[in-house]
Amino acid sequence: MRSALALLKTLRPHQWVKNTFVAAALVFSRHLTELEYVSRTALAVLAFCLLSGAVYTFNDVRDVEADRAHPTKKNRPIASGALTERAALISAAVLALIALGIAFWLSPKTALYLGIYGVQNVAYSIRLKHIAFVDVGIIATGFLLRVLAGAAAIDVPASNWLLLCTALLAIFLGLGKRAHELAWAERSGTTVETRAALAGYSIPVVRLTMFILAAATVGAYIAYTVSTHTVTFFGTQNLPYSSPFVALGIFRFMQLALWYPKDDPPTEAMLRDPWFLLNGAGAIAAILYIIYG
Repeated sequence: MRSALALLKTLRPHQWVKNTFVAAALVFSRHLTELEYVSRTALAVLAFCLLSGAVYTFNDVRDVEADRAHPTKKNRPIASGALTERAALISAAVLALIALGIAFWLSPKTALYLGIYGVQNVAYSIRLKHIAFVDVGIIATGFLLRVLAGAAAIDVPASNWLLLCTALLAIFLGLGKRAHELAWAERSGTTVETRAALAGYSIPVVRLTMFILAAATVGAYIAYTVSTHTVTFFGTQNLPYSSPFVALGIFRFMQLALWYPKDDPPTEAMLRDPWFLLNGAGAIAAILYIIYG
C-alpha cells in the first residue's frame, strides 16, 4: 500500500490539470453535449495523464541526486527512498505502453501526437531542460500536442486561433515557472541553482517577456472572440464577455510567479489559490453558458 501511494505521488496527479487542454477542441467544437465525443475525449485525457505521470517518474529517477539536495524536492518518494528506482522505471514503462494503446485505439494520429509528446519529454528530462528558452519551448509544444491530440481523438480540426492562444499561454506559463525560480532564489538569498538552464535567464528579461506575452495572450483571445468566423460558428456575439476572466487569471498567475514567490512553483500554487480558482470557475461557467446556454 505504501509503495502504491508513493507511486501515485510520483505521478503528480495534481499536475494532470494541464491535460484538460486535451478537451479544448471538444468544448470549442460544440460537441460537449454529445456522449461519444465526450467519452473519446475522456480517454485521450486519460492517456495523457498516464503518459505524463510516466514522464514525471522517469524525470525523478534521472534527478534523484539533485532532488535530495533540494529543500523540498528531497521529500519526493524516489529521493526519500519511499519508492525504489527500479519499481519507478518499471511502472513508468507500463503506464506509457497503456497510454499509447489507448491513444492508438482512438486513432493513429492521436497516438502519433502522444508519442511525440513522450519522446520530446524524455529528451527534455535528459538534456533539453538544461538549455535556456529551449526548455520553455518544449513545455509550450507539449500543450499544443495536447490540443492537437484532443482534436484528432474526436476527428475535428483544431482552429488556428485555438492553437495560437494555447501557444502564447503555454510559453507564458513556462516563463512564469522560471521567473518564480529566479525570484525565489533572490528573495531567499540562496545561490543554489536547481536548473542549469536558469543561468541563461535573468529576472528583468523574463518579467518583460511575461508582460508582453500576457498582453499578447489576452489580445489573441479577444481577437478570437470577435472574429467573424467565431461569431458565425457559435451564433453569438457574447463570447468577448469571457475575456475579463482570462485577463484576471493571467494577472493572478503573474502575481504568484513574480511578486509572491514561495517554495511551490506558481503552476502548483495557483491550484491552491482561492482567487485563481474562483476566477477559473467563473471563466468556465461563462464560456460554457455563452457557447451552450
